[in-house]
Amino acid sequence: MRLVFGLVLMVGLGLAGFAVYMAKSYIQGYQAQLAHERAQRAPQIETVDVIVANEPLQYGQTLEPNMVRMAKFPKNSLPEGYFTKADVLFPNKNEEKRMVRRAMEKNEAVLKSKVTKPGEAAGISTALGPGMRAFAIKVDVASGVSGFLRPGDRVDVYWTGQVRGNQVRTEGNSVGDVTKLIQTAVKLIAVDQVSNEDTRQAIIARTVTVAAKPQEVAALAQAQATGRLSLSLVGAQDESVADVIEVDQWRLLGLSKQEVEAPAPKKEVCTIKTRRGGEVVISQIPCTN
Repeated sequence: MRLVFGLVLMVGLGLAGFAVYMAKSYIQGYQAQLAHERAQRAPQIETVDVIVANEPLQYGQTLEPNMVRMAKFPKNSLPEGYFTKADVLFPNKNEEKRMVRRAMEKNEAVLKSKVTKPGEAAGISTALGPGMRAFAIKVDVASGVSGFLRPGDRVDVYWTGQVRGNQVRTEGNSVGDVTKLIQTAVKLIAVDQVSNEDTRQAIIARTVTVAAKPQEVAALAQAQATGRLSLSLVGAQDESVADVIEVDQWRLLGLSKQEVEAPAPKKEVCTIKTRRGGEVVISQIPCTN
């Protein structure tokens, strides 16, 4: 009797184990098929390993290898100027350091436009393109757009002066004053000693530094020496081309200039004095000159 009971128990355990095995195999097969179907439905996104910031990076920091890491980016969404190799970002075992030109957040791709060249400082010289020169313009609260200027902005430059002898325009404050637009959409590369384009604080500047071609620099220097310069901020999305603008006080007030008549020449009179006793007589005679 005990033998039969033991035999039945063993057969039951075997059947239960077989049932569990079959159920597990069925579930695993179902999950594998489900995962395969989901993988076929999901879009195939090709990725590329690029170098990203491993921590927030600020303007002027020296870039070190431990500040970056590799991360996968969608190939079709890669920004221009990314790095894929550490020896390109840090050439010659990082003997010539790169510096951060623009602030980066964690996991943001490191781009060529946001770091300097190896061994180059993060100064305004890095913001100058080929053939461009830096020129400083004196400003105050009024002429400097009341402290709203930041590096990276674009401005129009207006000159105010007056016409004097021989049509020479000089600084002054009279009815001869004229204001003229002399440069358009000039890029600011520094405000006072601040060249960080990511700055958000208002700066009451005494000077602004612009990037201009040599001929434009000469025009700005001459204008600054002979008149007053004022800046007008250009919108970030404004791509329009400004017209030639020149306004004087007559045009501002809508008045027409009246020609001043030259005074009539005075008739020359010649006289002689003759003494007759104690009396002096003045007589008119024809002029011989």
